[in-house]
Amino acid sequence: VFILQYMSGFGNEHVSEDPRCPGALPEGQNNPQVCPYGLYAEQLSGSAFTCPRPTNKRSWLYRILPSVCHKPFKPLKEGHLTHNWDEVEPDPNQLRWKPFEIPEDSRNKLDFVSGLHTLCGAGEPRGRNGIAIHIFVCNTSMLNRCLYNSDGDFLIVPQQGKLLITTEFGKMLVEPNEICVIQQGMRFSVEVFGETRGYLLEVYGAHFELPDLGPIGANGLANPRDFLVPVAWYEDRQVPGGYTVISKYQGKLFAAQQDFSPFNVVAWHGNYTPYKYHLEKFMVINSVAFDHADPSIFTVLTAKSTRPGVALADFVIFPPRWGVTDNTFRPPYYHRNCMSEFMGLIKGHYEAKEEGFQPGGASLHSMMTPHGPDADCFEKASKAKLEPERVAEGTMAFMFESSLSLAVTKWALQTSNRLDKNYYKCWEPLKSHFNPNCK
Repeated sequence: VFILQYMSGFGNEHVSEDPRCPGALPEGQNNPQVCPYGLYAEQLSGSAFTCPRPTNKRSWLYRILPSVCHKPFKPLKEGHLTHNWDEVEPDPNQLRWKPFEIPEDSRNKLDFVSGLHTLCGAGEPRGRNGIAIHIFVCNTSMLNRCLYNSDGDFLIVPQQGKLLITTEFGKMLVEPNEICVIQQGMRFSVEVFGETRGYLLEVYGAHFELPDLGPIGANGLANPRDFLVPVAWYEDRQVPGGYTVISKYQGKLFAAQQDFSPFNVVAWHGNYTPYKYHLEKFMVINSVAFDHADPSIFTVLTAKSTRPGVALADFVIFPPRWGVTDNTFRPPYYHRNCMSEFMGLIKGHYEAKEEGFQPGGASLHSMMTPHGPDADCFEKASKAKLEPERVAEGTMAFMFESSLSLAVTKWALQTSNRLDKNYYKCWEPLKSHFNPNCK
């Protein structure tokens, strides 16, 4: 029985070899004339060769056959995956979706790739600047097929069901309340154990990193030691019927056939790896006197843009914590933002919208579109006795925040049939409390 093991540390230089082949890593060099065990050396570069050392990303893989051994790529039907942001007219309204439906296995078999549905995005992969937000719904495992993303990085947020992800670097089990990142070019296959659903943030042109902590100091938020990287695991498996390698390239899918498993990496070393993280490990920083700190204090990972302090995309969570502020309206405040805010719910009830915002659903508040607590939440919080209280107990909501103005797809607005047309009504009961004679 293969026991899942991990190495810890964000962005570390790791070395790993499958214990079945001790000494598989060449000593003292990357590319010997003959590799141990007759393996092939292959470099996977995640950055330009000439990037400054802190941002230089690459790994060396020692494999049974190199990944170049495949037949030519041919177009594959994309289904509901797209980066065409002009399908429908722009919609500046507050948008909310009911939980996305997972088809029953008997009716419609969907694996991770065929179950990808694009909700919104901006920019495009050819210019190496942009993001896309997808939903995945699947009920069957990927069989003799794998995916790699030529366009950018995937941040995967499972909401229902576990994902057993096999990568060229090894295996990771990712459960709801965990996330994982599969970086550009890494081949992976997803095994599921029933009806499975989650969210996916795709970033073109940048990698995720830990946010700078500034005055917070050396510790806090997501700590580097809590990020886990898989250990080397290989299969030397022939697939005479054909193994399908799927590439997401310039927003479209292409498939190539080969007659062996791509997960044939016996050993590897480097700092360009897939990784996972458990959201319960997040060390929450919060206001302990009055008022709110900005939600940026809840940032787990950020993909920076070229403008200092501005993110292409942030991954932000709202975990269980204590609320202790005095003389303060404690729920999120009413807000208009120069960023786009996409929210999802992994479990529980989100504090500012306890009714309509459900696990497996989502909301999008676009640039400068106002949003904030519904009427019920406002009335309750305005009259609440301000004692220390647990906030968001049993809940995990998250936000993908971007400096890009996101276009919404036709699937999201129409085909999915999950858009909540009555969302705006949650603010209609808000009434004026203004009294010029009462300060």
